[in-house]
Amino acid sequence: MPVATPAQYRAMLDAAQKGGYAYPAINVTSITTINGALKAFAESKSDGIIQVSTGGGEFASGTALKDQAFGAIVLAEAAHRLAEKYNILVGLHTDHCQPKKVDSFLKPLIAETAKRRAAGLNNLFQSHMLDASELPLAENMRLSKELLAECVKHEIILEVEAGVVGGEEDGHDTSGVAADKLYTTPEDMVEVYETLSGIGRFMFAATFGNVHGSYKPGAVKLKPTILRDGQAAVTAKHGAKAEMDLVFHGGSGSLLEEIRETLGYGVVKMNIDTDTQYAFTRPIVDHMMKNYAGVLKIDGEVGDKKTYDPRSYLKKGEQGLCDRMKEACNDLLSTGKTIFGTV
Repeated sequence: MPVATPAQYRAMLDAAQKGGYAYPAINVTSITTINGALKAFAESKSDGIIQVSTGGGEFASGTALKDQAFGAIVLAEAAHRLAEKYNILVGLHTDHCQPKKVDSFLKPLIAETAKRRAAGLNNLFQSHMLDASELPLAENMRLSKELLAECVKHEIILEVEAGVVGGEEDGHDTSGVAADKLYTTPEDMVEVYETLSGIGRFMFAATFGNVHGSYKPGAVKLKPTILRDGQAAVTAKHGAKAEMDLVFHGGSGSLLEEIRETLGYGVVKMNIDTDTQYAFTRPIVDHMMKNYAGVLKIDGEVGDKKTYDPRSYLKKGEQGLCDRMKEACNDLLSTGKTIFGTV
């Protein structure tokens, strides 16, 4: 089954860590965006990660419901069925969940996986993200420990964050945060490792100047050496096996050499959202502008059904997203490295 089992998902992360590459992790909001991601991974012969944010879940549930957890379940179930047709492995993940949404978003999704496992089915999601970076580190780790212990019961990996990713995403705005908060310290990384390593497997979104949103190349001032120094502090104290699985958030506008540099410091997952949103929307806008009269029935005319049929432009959006994700696979060196069929 191309949606990875818990064991296959762990093997994916191990392969990336050992092989010096990372998986593109795309935020999806619809069947169309899921299809674009799956097509990209398959054509790239790359495994990958499909993820749902709280806002994406709300959108997918429809404007009548606006139920974040329910919409995430719908998208995940669709991904499970669609992925069956592809010869690559896909992990399903949920993106930033702040502490105030744990009870309404994360816990219902964990419960859904528990229900599926009891029925002999694969996990609904293979990993979840708790973003408690708004809390003091001690409080962040207290909540992270609690949730990781719950996840471990169901072979779910928890992603945590310490330090703040700047900018705004899904209504969570940290654009005014102090600059020093954008950088995780080596001491923070040691504390995260020591707090969580004895409980179960986790991923860590350490921050090194990352900012959500769209920026021109070079505008985002990354300091990838923060990851190197933090990993060094952890392994100096606890040995080489303590190297953590790191996650790169807010990569839009990052230079390729900076992206590639992070791979050498333990990044195994890089979130892709802003760039794929644009890649999806750009060809749709082009379609509308080229078919303006047909889409809008100008001056009382009947228009052109072929151009205002949503399928005519959504498939172009799907292909635009697919092309951008293939670029991400190349950037992150995951192209051609699927472990499908080997684990």
